[in-house]
Amino acid sequence: MKRIIECVPNFSEGRDMSVIRQITDAIESVEGIRLLHVDPGEAANRTVVTFVGSPEDVVEAAFRGAKKAAEVIDMRHHHGTHPRIGATDVLPLIPVSGITLEECAILARQLAERMAREAGIPCYAYEAAALRPDHRNLADCRAGEYEALEKKLADADFMPPLTPPSSFTTHPLKCGISVVGARDFLIAINWNLNTTNTSIAKAIATDVREKGRPDRPDMLPSTKAIGWYIEEYGIAQVSMNMTNFHVTPLHLAYEGVCHSAERHGVRVTGTEIIGLVPKQALTDAGRYFLEKQHLPTDISEEDIIKMAVKTMNLDDLCPFDPRKKVIEYLMEENK
Repeated sequence: MKRIIECVPNFSEGRDMSVIRQITDAIESVEGIRLLHVDPGEAANRTVVTFVGSPEDVVEAAFRGAKKAAEVIDMRHHHGTHPRIGATDVLPLIPVSGITLEECAILARQLAERMAREAGIPCYAYEAAALRPDHRNLADCRAGEYEALEKKLADADFMPPLTPPSSFTTHPLKCGISVVGARDFLIAINWNLNTTNTSIAKAIATDVREKGRPDRPDMLPSTKAIGWYIEEYGIAQVSMNMTNFHVTPLHLAYEGVCHSAERHGVRVTGTEIIGLVPKQALTDAGRYFLEKQHLPTDISEEDIIKMAVKTMNLDDLCPFDPRKKVIEYLMEENK
């Protein structure tokens, strides 16, 4: 089986397309890399990039992208709605075929060491690549966000374990800290609410995320969530990371957020998928909603996905084209 890994770095720039293009050009300068998707967000001031290739090519492209981001992004002037701590904020390696998560973890540690040694970027290693148990969770690594950076760099207990040599003159306050790791496929998704009230969005997020209030009827395992207001759209959202869609499928996450929203007197008006989504997540959702409506499921894959798109209103904020959002379709087109 061909060895393929996916990389989904999140860069702390979502507004200046010339800066974003410099980073993606650096990534694409590695022969053999397939750039599948670039998803800038103005309000979050953050861009999610997705590319795939052989392990060796992906690691090299990730390094070049992170190095360029450290050069062209100055975190001292960065502001956005999404939590962040570095120019290359988070950089996960994800096994696709012919390689294990454990092997990706080894590659991630090597990449983080190189980013510190050759590019002067302090790094945490997280998830499967974590060097310390308290660094496994991304939120723990990012605690306090960029504003806590000076304290972290001065405190041995919080100092990133992978730090640049003392010979580097570039101050880490410019590039911040990068969180590099290995994980399974993650779905990043925002649930749109018919309210501008951030407090309600935060309450729903606390209801549904795995780490939240005890004894919650809508708690969703393997999810992380926050609530925020998106000025760009004039709505509040529940922003969620689904870390294992086999444990909590997309359709059950949708229903859980809807149930919680109803209890808080609001409703989910639509869904926004950030980056790419596995085809199975949509086909499972489509079949689930067809069965709920007592409709036949022996229809085309395209029509099953249309049911998922229509039911969850995936095109609420912008058009949703499965050919541009489903990872398997993009990989087929980029062969």
